[in-house]
Order: sequence, then structure tokens, then C-alpha cells
Amino acid sequence: MKKVIFTLLPLLYMALIWTLSSFPADAIVNTPFSFDTLLKESLHLIEFAILYWLIAFAFMAHGRWTERTSWIAAAIAILYGLTDEIHQSFVPARSATVIDFVKDTIGVLVSYYIAKRKFFKK
Repeated sequence: MKKVIFTLLPLLYMALIWTLSSFPADAIVNTPFSFDTLLKESLHLIEFAILYWLIAFAFMAHGRWTERTSWIAAAIAILYGLTDEIHQSFVPARSATVIDFVKDTIGVLVSYYIAKRKFFKK
């Protein structure tokens, strides 16, 4: 059962990202704070770092956690970030930007680096 849950979690999270990207940027979270934009922009880093770890945990649950699968988890998360940006370009009141994709990628790469240091340090 644990394997099934850990396998489904990244897929469900990707569906959540897709769903939230289908709404205008302020439809779900709209704060009255002056740092609202900064908060939302920084969530890109966290959102895709979480996706990397969920994919990593799925590999771990199946006993497949290696340096190679860590790289695969990073590639999947980064490609999904690109897919999300492309998806947003078709959603009214949303936009796709290179800087958002860069932030998504940075979140993944920081997580990849942490995993590499924690699990694969030689």
C-alpha cells in the first residue's frame, strides 16, 4: 500500500499544479500584503522542489533510489515545469514566462543538489 501511495503522490501533485495553473493568478491566493507578488513568485521554487521530492520518494518506495534516478526525478520535475508554463500560455489571465521556468528549475536543482549531498556523497 505504501508503494501505491508514494507512486500516486507525485501524479496527484502534478494534477494539482495543472488545476491551479488553470485559474487566474489571484484566484486561489490573494493577500492584501505589499509582498503578495514576491510571495507568489517565490512559490515557484518551493512548488517544484516539492515535486522533485515526491518523485524521489516514489523511487525510494520502490527501492530504485540511485544517483541516476535522482537525475531522472530532476529531469521529470523540470520538464513538468516547462509543461506548466506552456499550459499557462493558453489560460486567459495567465502568462508563461522564461523567468518562471527558471525559478521552477532552480527549485528542482537545489533539491537535486541536497539529495546528491545527502544520499550520494562519495
